[in-house]
Amino acid sequence: MTFKYSKKVIEHFLHPKHWGKIKNPDSIGDTLNLRCGDIMKIYIKVGKKKKKEYIEKISFETLGCGAAIATSDMICDLAKGKTIKEAKKISFKDIAGELGSLPVQKIHCARLAETALKMAIKEYERKKKK
Repeated sequence: MTFKYSKKVIEHFLHPKHWGKIKNPDSIGDTLNLRCGDIMKIYIKVGKKKKKEYIEKISFETLGCGAAIATSDMICDLAKGKTIKEAKKISFKDIAGELGSLPVQKIHCARLAETALKMAIKEYERKKKK
């Protein structure tokens, strides 16, 4: 099966800016899709400005197709510098829209990226309450 990808998807797949681990992250969102086999990890480091917590650093490690890598990189672009509250609102539609759309068969990659980020945030908030 052949998919038509936007130039932005191809750029984020071939040249991801946020690939790799963050040393001593504040949290990791770890998820996978059993159907296609994609595995994603989103690492976040949280900072504080004017009493508001924001995503200071974010990176990913993804084992999957080009769309999985591109959506992982794009969610990092979208979340970096955002407050935790703002980052929670990022949806798979935002990711797909910023990438110039995704083939219908690859929307699950954007959903997976959204889930990984939200898992990282949820884990960060859980740790903070302790």
